[in-house]
Amino acid sequence: MRFSHFAIILVAALFSLGSQLFAQQKSGNALSRIASSRDVPNTEKPWTYWWWMGSAVDEENIRYQIRSFADAGFGGVHIIPIYGVKGYENKFVLYLSTRWISLLEYTLSVADEFGLGVDMTMGTGWPFGGPQITEDRSAKHYTIENDKFVTLLTRQMVKRAAPGGEGLVMDYFDELAFQKYVEPFDKFLGPVKHKLRSLYNDSYEVYGANWTNGLLSEFKKRRSYDLQSKIHEFKDTTDSEAGARIRMDYHQTLAELLHDNFTTQWTTWARHHSFITRNQAHGSPGNLIDLYALADIPETESFGTSAFKIPGLRVDENYQEERFGRPDPLAMRFATSAANLTGKKLVSSETGTWLGDHFKVSLSQVKPQIDELFTAGINHVFYHGITYSPKQEGFPGWLFYASTNFGMQSHLWENIGLLNDYVTRCQHLLQNAKPDNDVLVYFPINDLWSGKGTGAGGIHMLEVHHTKKWLSPTPFGMLTNELNKAGYSFDYVSDSLLNQLSVMKEKTLRSAGSAYKVIVVPSTEFMPLRTLKNLNSFADAGATVLFQDHLPNKMAGYLQKGSADFSETIAKLKMSKRVIVSSNIAGDLKKLKIRYEEFSSLGLSFIRKISEDGAPMYFIANLSNQFDKGWIKVNSGLQLGRFDPLTNTNIELPSRLNKSGPTEFWLELSPGQSCFLLPTDHRAVIDNHTGIARKFPIIGNWMFNFDDGVPAISKEVVELEKLESWTYISDSAQYFYGSGRYLKSFSIPDSILSKKAFMIDLTNVHEVATVKINGSGIGTTWSIPYRLSIPAGILQRENTIEIVVRNLSGNYMRLYDKLHPEWKKFYDINIVDIQYQPYDGAKAGVMPSGLIGLVNILYK
Repeated sequence: MRFSHFAIILVAALFSLGSQLFAQQKSGNALSRIASSRDVPNTEKPWTYWWWMGSAVDEENIRYQIRSFADAGFGGVHIIPIYGVKGYENKFVLYLSTRWISLLEYTLSVADEFGLGVDMTMGTGWPFGGPQITEDRSAKHYTIENDKFVTLLTRQMVKRAAPGGEGLVMDYFDELAFQKYVEPFDKFLGPVKHKLRSLYNDSYEVYGANWTNGLLSEFKKRRSYDLQSKIHEFKDTTDSEAGARIRMDYHQTLAELLHDNFTTQWTTWARHHSFITRNQAHGSPGNLIDLYALADIPETESFGTSAFKIPGLRVDENYQEERFGRPDPLAMRFATSAANLTGKKLVSSETGTWLGDHFKVSLSQVKPQIDELFTAGINHVFYHGITYSPKQEGFPGWLFYASTNFGMQSHLWENIGLLNDYVTRCQHLLQNAKPDNDVLVYFPINDLWSGKGTGAGGIHMLEVHHTKKWLSPTPFGMLTNELNKAGYSFDYVSDSLLNQLSVMKEKTLRSAGSAYKVIVVPSTEFMPLRTLKNLNSFADAGATVLFQDHLPNKMAGYLQKGSADFSETIAKLKMSKRVIVSSNIAGDLKKLKIRYEEFSSLGLSFIRKISEDGAPMYFIANLSNQFDKGWIKVNSGLQLGRFDPLTNTNIELPSRLNKSGPTEFWLELSPGQSCFLLPTDHRAVIDNHTGIARKFPIIGNWMFNFDDGVPAISKEVVELEKLESWTYISDSAQYFYGSGRYLKSFSIPDSILSKKAFMIDLTNVHEVATVKINGSGIGTTWSIPYRLSIPAGILQRENTIEIVVRNLSGNYMRLYDKLHPEWKKFYDINIVDIQYQPYDGAKAGVMPSGLIGLVNILYK
């Protein structure tokens, strides 16, 4: 299916004027990009999590699935062994057994044959743990008895473990626990290590772990005083400053132990064995920037659905924001910033987790979530995900407990190649560009640590799900949100990574991977002495440092050795001509002529990067309902054209000089659309391209019949007086999953036919529509807005239109789950709905299906 759909799109692209339909396209445009996802490295294609249930896999199905992944445009898979399927116990393969290693080796050889990469979770389920972890090396927490710290076991077991991987979660703060954990990997992964691309660590979900063997001695060594002797201050409930300072030191010690004894050890071990690492640092009680920075590929997470204001966007009404939170681009930037500062090319993301309930997620929901990731600096998407499911299982196959299902038995699969081609075109450009952020924002983690932790065990777990606990309400969170809305491009920096910055002759701050024109310090109470001295040395070297509202008030930590140095450095900062104390950071950045872009004020999300040839490039996504079209100022200094990654077309943008500022370009970008702005040699003439598109509605009755699908339903042609959900046609239609065919004849007057460019607007599609006009394929539309360009010469005075629409499987599951409840046969959590209750398809409401509303021909 992928090749036929792609051929349609490619034919349309050769003639199309793209989503900005009415601009002229010329041959030889410098914007020309890839014609097919097969032309790029596999890292530029989307990858997917690939769950091995019970590791009950076999060679035949491994080959079948990998070949299918390659044909659909995937670049790689990420193997995660998890719990098994009831009735298949005799096929379970114990993790890291000889047979398991043999299956892994076979997978790697087949993946290599088809050009796919392979990553693997270093363990089963999550977090790290298993049978090799004894109690003394397992996760721990403290209690206080008689004013003494007492060590207890959390007894947390590996979550969603596969057969052979069950066991206690390891102590992430204990150096010896990690060494114990890797013993079986040293033994068994040697023969395959050069074929696996990377090993993976999932988000930190070690709940309640706030202690380790030897913490008191490590604390004394690192902080120079005895924590036990300060237990009354540590327990303080009156918010005393002494208590705050000791909590700060306690969290600093945990962070260092996690950094040194787990993340650094793991990274060193992996590189010694010729692996690279992908790490989800979020959720941990450390400084996320430092932990992400150690990984070869920092990875963030997009869990749940964002609150986009895109008209017509599907939203699962049962999603619980209070429970799960919303994806937060400001949290995603921690991984991006770490990569940018350290010069890492790839930043990945777990993508699409729980966008909606099972069998209810559409491609149109997936695209804006990915666009949000791209604008946050992510360039290496991992779908979450696909479950290994044998061919003989059929629909709905083996399923992971958490939606979204991108697999071969899902309703997304028939058109997944269209999404994959879109992602590939975007990632091709984003991965081959460098960061272009002018502002560096200091992350004052000591202020966070000075307060009482809100996570399990009373610690600060910096998770991506509930950023209101630690990010958005803080001065740092509020400032970065303000800068984002003002159109400034920025990265975050930690205390530690400040040590790696230097000031260049042009007064810019340079790291291993980026350069910055200014560093901004949010309103900060506590700051380490070394950090303060670094900021002063930057200012002395000519860099500009902005402090919000005031200079730091206090030196971090309980012991105040060096307090005189702190006061002296504060005095120097006050005298420096390169230091600005500001109550209006965005305003003062403007005075300093730091670049900002107008996109944000118009409700558009964007990222600015430096393209392969050294010129600025932009990826822009309209994830709101504020902008549709208009003149927009762009700080590029170059003539720009538009590349549409959805249709693979290049379009010249009308431009006009602006005496008071940057060149203005005419941009048409409806809610739900996205595009790149890239340098071009051509300048489009200002003409009626900036006019308003007119609509020619295709009115009158439509002929409709059900096509292939389940359950079997009459294919008799019926006449529709209006386009509404096909579920109203009959009682059985409320359960139908498949495709429906719409046919109509219509006339176009010569006054409209004489126009030069046309587009069809389907208004509202549930969920994917393929269009033919006069027998010619126009293309397939799967994302908002549901529009397709009509190639020149297709429309005539008298026309016929055929639209085939495919819906989601949710309606059918209302029936199937009732008739065949035995499909829910998985161990552990089995299968649950979006509220983590046992899945019951009968509870789901009827989902709209087919064409709804008017079909219009757009023209200028």
